[in-house]
Amino acid sequence: MTRPRRPTTADLIEAVFDAGTYVSWDGPPIQVAEPGSTYAAELAAAAESSGVDEAIITGEGRIDGQRCAFIAGEFRFMAGSIGRAAAERVTLAFERATRERLPLFAAPSSGGTRMQEGTPAFATMVKITAAVAAYKKRHLPYITYLRHPTTGGVLASWGSLGHVTVAEPQATIGFLGARVYEALYGQPFPEEVQTAENYHEHGLVDAILPLEALKEAASRLLHLTMVPRDLDHVPSVPRVPLPDVPAWESITRSRRQDRPGVRALLKLGADEVLSLHGTGAGETDRSLLLALARFGETRCVVLGQDRRSERIEAPLSPSGLRVARRGMRLALDLDLPLVSLIDTGGAALSKEAEEGGLPGEIARSLFEMVALPVPTVCVLLGQGTGGGAIALMPADRVISAQHSWLSPLPPEGASAILYRTSERAPEMAELQRVRALDLLADGIIDRIVPEYPDAAEEPAAFCRRMGQAIAHELVELSAMTTSDRLEARRARFRAL
Repeated sequence: MTRPRRPTTADLIEAVFDAGTYVSWDGPPIQVAEPGSTYAAELAAAAESSGVDEAIITGEGRIDGQRCAFIAGEFRFMAGSIGRAAAERVTLAFERATRERLPLFAAPSSGGTRMQEGTPAFATMVKITAAVAAYKKRHLPYITYLRHPTTGGVLASWGSLGHVTVAEPQATIGFLGARVYEALYGQPFPEEVQTAENYHEHGLVDAILPLEALKEAASRLLHLTMVPRDLDHVPSVPRVPLPDVPAWESITRSRRQDRPGVRALLKLGADEVLSLHGTGAGETDRSLLLALARFGETRCVVLGQDRRSERIEAPLSPSGLRVARRGMRLALDLDLPLVSLIDTGGAALSKEAEEGGLPGEIARSLFEMVALPVPTVCVLLGQGTGGGAIALMPADRVISAQHSWLSPLPPEGASAILYRTSERAPEMAELQRVRALDLLADGIIDRIVPEYPDAAEEPAAFCRRMGQAIAHELVELSAMTTSDRLEARRARFRAL
């Protein structure tokens, strides 16, 4: 495989930051080597050959006008290894970004801990991680760009803690050094494992991006997380009378293959979207979409059940709910509202789902959504079946499409349990009060978005109406104090 030319740190600065805005934060590195020692000579030689004074450089610049802190690894300096001086620079940069409330763009490139310094250098992973934790407590966005190579302690600390993580194409990314593995076990480490592409396939990075795509991605992330939230304009969403459509007709309409789902809603009803990928912990699930989005002027995290992917590939699995829980943590970390979109025929019913902890994942999703301090909006977009639906339902406001519905089982399943036949499904749908009009009357949902007469027949118009309804609820919720909103949420759940 032909490796691409690897961008230097100077290339990164030129590509990501507005021209002429980058300013270094670096002073002389702290002295860690005894004067006249072999290590001091190695440091001097590394500085001369690389043109930099340490394996880390830090500074700030503007990305489409937005100030942003910057940390980069310099592999030309002793293979980007992290000793105490480099660790101090990383820590100081996080501390300054925290004080000045700046977003941070990190571009590590490192072979790991500096062996010349041994355990004291290794222990700085703790110091750096503590600085990252303090930074993230301020709800500031942190994006990492994993460059070739990013390995060892750097990957196992600040390289893996970004809210959004992207990687350089064909980059080597991994924890265990291949040479170390071969020395210990007497066989080579599989080549295909420690690659950016493999990490993406396993949900460990959100995207593979070449240098020329970085600025746009970083700019979109900053725009979705740092731009002041305008609460002055509340979109008008009038409530209109709805026809008394039988439950079974709504269920039938919700199952149309051409009905707009989560991807259509984000494309047609949102004003801006940045898709993310996987759990960040080794799992993906295409039936659960995770994104940052903007409805009107309100930014949010979106969790969306993709019924089309669910139908083609597999039902919602435990890993899908773990993707959802990553989204909940992201909303908490960035202090953004959370929007969940329900459209599922039900969670997976299989040996793998049971052994993968599906019931526990449903419980943990419920638990985390109930307790989230940020504004939350749930949208019933189509089918709402079983634990897969209820796991994403706890919210301050619940909106439903006119022909959406909610049930512990498909009506056919309920009919089979009670009558040993699925033929009485329409009757069960009426008895169980699954349709939107019944959910509104029972206080389970707060608003119905009409369909004229069916979202599948007017997808663009429907998605725009739903997007406007979401924007309306987000603005109203964001205008409330946290204490008032959480008290209203507790009262809402208590009344169910």
